[in-house]
Amino acid sequence: MNEEQEQGVHHYSSEKNWIEPESAILKERLEWFKDQKLALMMHWGPYSQIGLVESWALSDEDGDWSRDDVDWTDDMEEFKRQYFDLNKTFNPIRFQPEKWAQLAAEAGFKYLIFTTKHHDGFSMWDTHETDYKITGKDCPFHKHKYADITRNVFDAFRDKGIAIAAYFSKADWHTPYYWAPGMDRKQHMWRGPSYDPDQYPWMWERFISFTHHQIMELMTKYGRIDILWLDAGWVGKRNQDIRLGEVVEEARRHQPWLLTADRTVGGIYENYITPEQTVPTHPINVPWESCITIATSFSYKFEDKYKTLREIIHTLIEIVAKGGNLALNVPPQPDGRLPRKAIERLKKMGAWLKVHGEAIYGTRMIAPYFEDNLAYTTKNNHVYCFRLYHENDDAYRQNTISIPFDHEILQVEWLGRDTLLDFEQKGASIQINMPTLKETSTPIAHVFKFTLGQRWKL
Repeated sequence: MNEEQEQGVHHYSSEKNWIEPESAILKERLEWFKDQKLALMMHWGPYSQIGLVESWALSDEDGDWSRDDVDWTDDMEEFKRQYFDLNKTFNPIRFQPEKWAQLAAEAGFKYLIFTTKHHDGFSMWDTHETDYKITGKDCPFHKHKYADITRNVFDAFRDKGIAIAAYFSKADWHTPYYWAPGMDRKQHMWRGPSYDPDQYPWMWERFISFTHHQIMELMTKYGRIDILWLDAGWVGKRNQDIRLGEVVEEARRHQPWLLTADRTVGGIYENYITPEQTVPTHPINVPWESCITIATSFSYKFEDKYKTLREIIHTLIEIVAKGGNLALNVPPQPDGRLPRKAIERLKKMGAWLKVHGEAIYGTRMIAPYFEDNLAYTTKNNHVYCFRLYHENDDAYRQNTISIPFDHEILQVEWLGRDTLLDFEQKGASIQINMPTLKETSTPIAHVFKFTLGQRWKL
């Protein structure tokens, strides 16, 4: 098992190894990134038709965990052929990018991370480097008015003021320049190339050229891109050097503001680090973003189990209190619609953020960060404190809430209620007097806004 991933979940780089960019514009853009807090991530491709994990079942060495739902055949070579042929039936005629973008805006998302290509090599844009693409003649969707899905998604989201991150897998298991037939591995594939790049440098050069050309298509023909989100961290390590710096610097000649997330690789092109399906146990003092699924799978899975609104909001609060952004992954259905349960969660999330977003967006960390059922953020000489409640927790009815906080405060506002609350400050603790509540159901959280005294300047 490679060190970069385990059962399809990426490990993440240490903050100790993070390298701050030298460029003033990139430093500025990282501050912009830290303001955003909430991204919509979308894994979508022909694999959505079979409800399996994206790409990974193609890798024989990852089959022990990725093929649990392959129950119709024991012939894995036949399965691979079937998988790669899914482009011939992918026809998401109910895809309406404007509706996606409108929902994303209502839900409070500030940037989009869209899979232009996953490891399986299927391109969701009109690339000139391969026919294995959404606009290819083998794909029935190629004549649709929205055939170039990436272009239409990017345009629709930009129109709503949502920034764009282009997810791009550096691995490509379809191109013969990476998984070349008849090489040393025979039919037994893994996540890396089917040959040794040191022994076949000419073939590796063709793969590098292929990869650079695809990236530059996205960087020059698809409008403003704010982030190049690079997956497949094993590419770029050991003898799989794709000379990423060349293509990133070329892209920045066109888009000088471009941030890059070269996941798990480290170095100057991993501008922020990316935990996956986890929230770090402690605050992280460099830019970071955790990608977490709204259900259990990054790709669309039939009858998936969705997280509750409470779970989603609590996760967002914990991540923000620890200095990060949440990339919430919502996978579209094979017909082009978003799942009804996902739409329901996102609308309710947006309603909650409309009231409490002041304590989320544009904030920074402040001690004591996140402890037990309390979380803290700060902005403009104010501190926001979240008192989180679990389902059926009657503690929200308490007349007094005790909050550890050792800085002088002048007033306590109950955010979303336009109400000032009586409080008493005792040493390193604030005792807030709560009014009698009429609510009969447990709130997700109470959010308090502290105005700091003059002796404490942020």
